[in-house]
Amino acid sequence: MAHGQITHIEFPADDTSRAGRFYRELFGWELGEMPQFPNYLLFSMGAIERAGGAIGMRGQSVGEKLRIYVEVDAIDAVLPRVPELGGKVVTPRTEIKGQGWYAVVEDSEGSEIGLYEGRNSAAGSSRLA
Repeated sequence: MAHGQITHIEFPADDTSRAGRFYRELFGWELGEMPQFPNYLLFSMGAIERAGGAIGMRGQSVGEKLRIYVEVDAIDAVLPRVPELGGKVVTPRTEIKGQGWYAVVEDSEGSEIGLYEGRNSAAGSSRLA
């Protein structure tokens, strides 16, 4: 890993089993327990081809809180599952002109997660950054 790359993200949860189910079923993440750290699930999203992000003015060009985006093949297929898994849709599918679409959901524990669908997401050729 190169200097400056994000290597680990932690999602706070009141119920790690419920949160684990949310991410496993919504995104297909692999989850595993760490016996030396009770109530701490490690997750893997698989290999990341490239990652990046943005820094914007709070409440203007970006939201009020830190937001992590997860790429999905089809936002319209994911959003209906969010309430079924205990979360809620905060921002419906919205176009990013010339690039794709995004939506914002709240997970089962109240953390906000952005979803991103590139124009060619299913082919893996679009990225948010």
